[in-house]
Parts: sequence; C-alpha cells; structure tokens
Amino acid sequence: MSYDTLAVTGSSTNSKVFAYSRWDIIPVACGILHASYLAFMFVCFSKVPWWLMVAMGLLYSVSISWNINGIAHNFIHNPYFRSPLLNRLFSLLESLTIGFSQTFYDCVHMRHHMGNSDRQDELGKTKDWLSIYRYGKEGQAEDVWGYTFLSFFRDDVAETYQEIKKVNEADARWGKFEVAAFIGLYLAILIANWQFFLFMIPFYYFGNCLSSLNGFYRHYGGNPDLPIAWGVSSYHKLYNLIWFNNGYHAEHHFRPRLHWTKMQAFHEQIADEQAKAGVRVISMPHPLGFLDPGLRAFTKKVRHSPSEDKKKDREVVHATKN
Repeated sequence: MSYDTLAVTGSSTNSKVFAYSRWDIIPVACGILHASYLAFMFVCFSKVPWWLMVAMGLLYSVSISWNINGIAHNFIHNPYFRSPLLNRLFSLLESLTIGFSQTFYDCVHMRHHMGNSDRQDELGKTKDWLSIYRYGKEGQAEDVWGYTFLSFFRDDVAETYQEIKKVNEADARWGKFEVAAFIGLYLAILIANWQFFLFMIPFYYFGNCLSSLNGFYRHYGGNPDLPIAWGVSSYHKLYNLIWFNNGYHAEHHFRPRLHWTKMQAFHEQIADEQAKAGVRVISMPHPLGFLDPGLRAFTKKVRHSPSEDKKKDREVVHATKN
C-alpha cells in the first residue's frame, strides 16, 4: 500500500494524527517500545548475567512474532497515521526493529490475501507465497515443523521487489531503502559489538520461526475454497488482548480492511454463518496451536483425498447460499 496515496475509509475518528482510530496509539507505542527493548539489550550486553541475557533473548524472539502478527500486520491493512511522512517513518522503524523491510512484508502479505493459503494448482503453484500448501504433498498442508523452521529461508527478496515495482516504483525504492537501512544498522552493531551480534542471530531466527508457527495454525483447518472459512480463529481473551485481536483470523480474511478494534463485534454479527460454514476455532492461541486439545483428532480427520474435500466444500457453499 502506498502511504503517499492513502485514502482513509471506514475511519471512526476525527483525530488529526491517527487515520482510523485513536486506539492505534497503543500499537504505535508498542512498536516504539519494541525498538527501545532492542536498544536496551545492546546496552545491557556484558553487564548482566548470561542467563538473564538468554531470557531477554527469548523474550525478543517472542516479541518479533508479536510485532509481525500484531503491530506490523495491522499497520499493513490500516496505516496508523493520516500523514504519509509519519507512516513512512513508522514503516522504517518497524523495518529496523524486526529486521526486514515493512514495505516488502506488505507485498508478501497482500499475496497472502490473494490466495488465502490456497492449494496448489495443476502446475504445483500457489498464489499465496505463504500458503501452508505451497510445499505440501498430495494436496495436504506441509508438516507444521517444516513450515515453521524452513519458511525463513524461502523469502525471495528479488521477486518481492519486482512485484512491488510493477505496481508502484516509489514503494519499490522505499523498500530498497528500508533493506539498506536495517542492513546498515546491523553492520554497525557488528562493528560496535560483534559478540552481541552473534548472540542475537539465533534469537532473531527463532523469532521468525515463531511467526511462521503462528501463521501455520491461523490456516491449518481453514477452507481455501470458502471465503468465510479462509482462516482459523482463536478467541482466547488474553491472546487477543496482547496480540491486537490477531486471533480473529477467519473474520480478518473475510473482511481484511476491518480495523482490529472491530473484530469482536464483527464476529458476533456473523457467528451463525460461521458455524454453518464449519469455520474452525481452536481453544489455544495460534502460537500454541500444537497444544490444542482437538488437534490430533482433527489431523486424522483431514487425512483423506483432496477430491473428497472439494465435494464437501461444494456442499457447504450450497448450504450457505440456501
């Protein structure tokens, strides 16, 4: 999304600063807090016990997933500020904090919504670069742990850049600047304290793995052929409070531009239709989806032919129309 041509729709605020809601001050503050925490870790390194640094590193890993799936994600769909400059600056801050271009993430995420974790076509391709079926076999989703630990290495920066450039060359240039900025920052950290740099590498990688794990369970059991059931939801209260309603994922895919503060109300409006369509709901937060009590039974249930899936999908579509 180009911040320079942002048209604010669905705004519920007359704020001169925030584009959609004054509540967006919370994710903005959290984004700044996340960046500050990274700086704090750099300052604390070698000044605190090693076990405390490890604990802080693990918290940093969790915070990467929290930021990507909460702060950065909501920023993609509803940029927080009215000012294009403020949106650019916040995008840069996110890029430096998370360690990859927010603009590139925007592009990859829009591809995600083009395919909605679609199954492979006759050529073995998916529209969604993040689809859990992209590297699966025999019409099934990829193994959760393969998806979790390998997704980090599958990003194609050059392809993403070309995709952005086709739509908006200014955004492509800004994305390149964000990439150069975070690489420059990390090189500066390497020069200033190479031990801290090496210490952070596994936690950075693990944080991205946690984000992929989150993404897997947001779609494992979703129906790629039925819009209302594209995603899998979790209504865990604490999770949604901390993760900015990230748990309402079926609702989000059904209405991607709906502001995060309105997700619960929207769920209540369409709950009956969701139940009829068989929208999958898990009791655990998405990052802990592997602990969901119904996971084993569900996995056994879905291990049948894709043709059987499609037949059931058509029956569900017919039922919802009637």
